[in-house]
Amino acid sequence: MRRSGILMHISSLPSRYGIGKLGASAYQFADFLKKSGVSVWQILPLSPTSYGDSPYQSFSAYAGNPYFIDFEQLEEQGLLEHTDYADANWGSPNKVDYERLYQMCFPILKKAFQAFDRTNPDYVAFCEKHRAWLPDYALFMALKFAHHGKAWTEWEPELAMRNAESLQKARSKYIEDVQFFQVIQYWFYSQWDKLKTYCNENGISLIGDMPIYVSYDSVEVWSQPELFELDRQHRPIAVAGCPPDVFSPTGQLWGNPLYDWDYHKKTGYAWWIQRLAFATSIYDTVRIDHFRGFESYYSIPYGNPTAEIGEWRKGPNTALFKAAQAALGDLSIIAEDLGFITPEVQKMLDACGYPGMKVTQFAFSDGAKNTYLPQNYKTTNCVAYTGTHDNMTLNGWVYGASDKEISFAKRYLRVRDRKDLPESMLRITWGSIADLAIGQVQDFLQEPANARMNTPSTAFGNWQYRTTAKQFNHKLSKKIYQLNALYNRLPEEEDSAAETDTKEIEQED
Repeated sequence: MRRSGILMHISSLPSRYGIGKLGASAYQFADFLKKSGVSVWQILPLSPTSYGDSPYQSFSAYAGNPYFIDFEQLEEQGLLEHTDYADANWGSPNKVDYERLYQMCFPILKKAFQAFDRTNPDYVAFCEKHRAWLPDYALFMALKFAHHGKAWTEWEPELAMRNAESLQKARSKYIEDVQFFQVIQYWFYSQWDKLKTYCNENGISLIGDMPIYVSYDSVEVWSQPELFELDRQHRPIAVAGCPPDVFSPTGQLWGNPLYDWDYHKKTGYAWWIQRLAFATSIYDTVRIDHFRGFESYYSIPYGNPTAEIGEWRKGPNTALFKAAQAALGDLSIIAEDLGFITPEVQKMLDACGYPGMKVTQFAFSDGAKNTYLPQNYKTTNCVAYTGTHDNMTLNGWVYGASDKEISFAKRYLRVRDRKDLPESMLRITWGSIADLAIGQVQDFLQEPANARMNTPSTAFGNWQYRTTAKQFNHKLSKKIYQLNALYNRLPEEEDSAAETDTKEIEQED
């Protein structure tokens, strides 16, 4: 079945409180999607942000972002007064101010925590259900706050190296803070589960994003060092990144610790199976970032200032996913297969059978044989994107691409004026044979270059994009609905009622 989706992270939802929330605006956006004939909502990782405010650099592979917790729902539960949060200065409505959120959100959540009944049976059941990760995460965060946000490598050696007696003393000393961070996760996942249920009941499936790597300053590396390539002092031996290319002369130095794949193999990939089981329980489909890293990954010696010196090393390949399928059954996964794809990587992708990605912004650089051009798609089992969170907006792309790319795009799309390219790029994405077509919300809103979500290889100034409620109006909804009708991407129940008069569609545009 042909479907369509919109990519917009929770952080970008309309909100009066500094960042998008799991509250009314999330439900209103779900209603907007349904009205527009869109059946998929894709988001970025829900995890707490850390270095560079990136959801791909998180303190936990499991925890939810406290900033997304909806204060209004806590007020309805009698845990907050409206004045506790509504009268505060949350900054500009045009972008996320993460420093302000860090300073303001936790005191408000702490006040709600003080009014919360920790004997609540639902809360007790939640803690039991998530006992595999929640206690360590809550202790990790309690210790991080006690150390004024410092990385675990800067704590006292006995805590950094997890001396059993020291950890027990810390649990007793910081018991209130430990429970605070557990309650935060209970609130987060209670609100997320409620939103996911609403979306699913309205015919909208949710695609979530799983980073392949975890942050060095994370509870996973602190509590389970055996999973990673670390020395006896738990320092990385090598870190992740990408080698130099035409876009990045010094490569991309991500800095994440690499996995000890020999250890994972000995355990039957137990940690990965647990992680995939969790991800597929909170999302309908999981997009795995940097999927090619399971075939081979770029290893950079720890301490190198750039990614110029490194080597490719072999990963687990299909063995991990065969083990996951045996344990969990068939999984709904999208493989992020962008970048340098070797025949070996392609063989792994084909063996797994997961849909890969096609990005329209990449389609105009190599002439008519470019694999991202719709006529060169080899299968319907793929997802066509106007762009990802790492791409420029379409409006930004047309003024930043090379003259050669623009010239070819104009000829290919039969467009004379550069300003008309974004609309045509959106249309060929929807008109492709891909089972699923997804556009960044910025491309439907015709946002300029400064609305970009992330610029790779830059540490700051990203992940700040926000929308306003008035942008999601009837005119836009009708336009998207007609686009879905024209390219046969409406949900099945909408097909019979669809208006597919192309003259009307052109007039609407």
